[in-house]
Amino acid sequence: MKVIQLYKNEPRLIKRAIKNNREAQHMLYELHAPKMLSICRYYIKDVQYAEEAMLNGFFKVFSNLKNFKGEGSFEGWIRRIMVRESISFLRKQKKVEFAVEEVEIHNDHTNNIQTEIEVDQIQQLIDALPEGYRMVFVMYAIEGYKHQEIAEMLNISLGTSKSQLFKARKMLQQKINDLNTSSYGTN
Repeated sequence: MKVIQLYKNEPRLIKRAIKNNREAQHMLYELHAPKMLSICRYYIKDVQYAEEAMLNGFFKVFSNLKNFKGEGSFEGWIRRIMVRESISFLRKQKKVEFAVEEVEIHNDHTNNIQTEIEVDQIQQLIDALPEGYRMVFVMYAIEGYKHQEIAEMLNISLGTSKSQLFKARKMLQQKINDLNTSSYGTN
């Protein structure tokens, strides 16, 4: 008799989890929790609050598992739930503000920054961005959402989404330049 390891067969795990099999739910959680926590962490500075958002997200995952149609990846489906849960958490905390002023946006996406910044430093720089900037930046640059999707999810205008991204990039570039200047003692 051939033994198939359950955790390697995600569709089977999903079917069992839909039937409220706690072991299957736990295995799905263990499989996806580390990545989902990092997604929540992109949006929420405090790790404890990010964990709270992730746990709330997994509650929604398991409550709505029967709605997963199998179209696209299961991880992508969970990821969208985590992003929405993180945004919802921040809204409840009333920490999300978007500057409404419009700025002229140039489509110069070149990055002329040369540096050897550690991942932790980059995360700290992103964390230091104002909430609105950070949310749009993470959704666009890290999650890969389009401006139209971001505008709909955050209930903001398309122009505001583009403006927030532009400002976030500009602020990050300045912070990286400042870091480079202080690290290397050059201008």
